[in-house]
Amino acid sequence: MSAYSALTAAGYRAQVRDRTTVFFTFAFPLLFLVVFGLVFRGKAVEESGFSYLSYTASGVLSWGVANAAVFGIAFTLMQWRADDILRMIRMSPAPLSSVIGSRYVLALGVGLVQSVLFVGVAMLPGFGLVPASRWPLLVPVLVLGITTFLLLGVIIGSIADTPESVAGIANFLILPMAFLSGSFFPLDSMPEWLQHVSRVLPLRYLNDAVSAALTGRGDLSDIGVGCAGLVVFGVLFGAVAARFFRWTKSS
Repeated sequence: MSAYSALTAAGYRAQVRDRTTVFFTFAFPLLFLVVFGLVFRGKAVEESGFSYLSYTASGVLSWGVANAAVFGIAFTLMQWRADDILRMIRMSPAPLSSVIGSRYVLALGVGLVQSVLFVGVAMLPGFGLVPASRWPLLVPVLVLGITTFLLLGVIIGSIADTPESVAGIANFLILPMAFLSGSFFPLDSMPEWLQHVSRVLPLRYLNDAVSAALTGRGDLSDIGVGCAGLVVFGVLFGAVAARFFRWTKSS
């Protein structure tokens, strides 16, 4: 417990001191919200009748939370391995669970602040988002989403050895996934075959569950299916992460 607390406190201090990272972690999703909100203000998706905001707000929130979870732990593991910090932790009584657990708590905290800030801005008169009555279900959905994408970040941070490779691998996975999963544009307006392709992407399940919980676009079954999909991908990513995790560059 003392190792876990120390790693969590050290991670928190390092995170808040990096003002550039803090700024872009919270401002980047808001920038997308402002852009899409202004471009598609008052417009509805013909196929469903819902406003574009109900799609883009949920999708951008999902992408922002997933993006922060992936990059936060991937860069940390890569840098700690390069600086031999992981090797020193391995020689101490601290278990691997303390390393991952400390980053997990920080990722949950970042995701919570992101969500509150994002939804608060989206509810301003210029955007007019009205949360559905079941918005509290957004909390467990986001916890599952952060867990799943944090494990994906562990995989990336375990196989990448430089900041450039972390950024390259993460962007290669996350950016196309965001477009193909409907984070930026409604899947309802995309070709049917593309909607089927999105079923093999974890962000699709996070998008659908967040949308159903936050804006009411869908029902409780959509939240259930989304959560089940995230659990499946979380188990898969966890197994792969356990297989490829490295304390040092060689092992």
